[in-house]
Amino acid sequence: MDLEKKHLVKLANMTMPFGKYQGRVLLDLPEEYLLWFAKKGFPKGELGMLMALMLEIQINGLESVLQPLRQGRRAPRL
Repeated sequence: MDLEKKHLVKLANMTMPFGKYQGRVLLDLPEEYLLWFAKKGFPKGELGMLMALMLEIQINGLESVLQPLRQGRRAPRL
């Protein structure tokens, strides 16, 4: 996977366009949701690539690397 800074910025700011977590930033998607997509198949195109990348970041515990890239959004309180 060709990792670029623009992908990291998108993970920290792009919102999920559909589904149970519609409107939630990709960085804030639960790992279980991304694992479900990994089993069923990620969407085609950039969204699917970003979701797969987000899963890898979560599995490796690297979410904190993306936090400084947020643009005017705070993480939701869970």
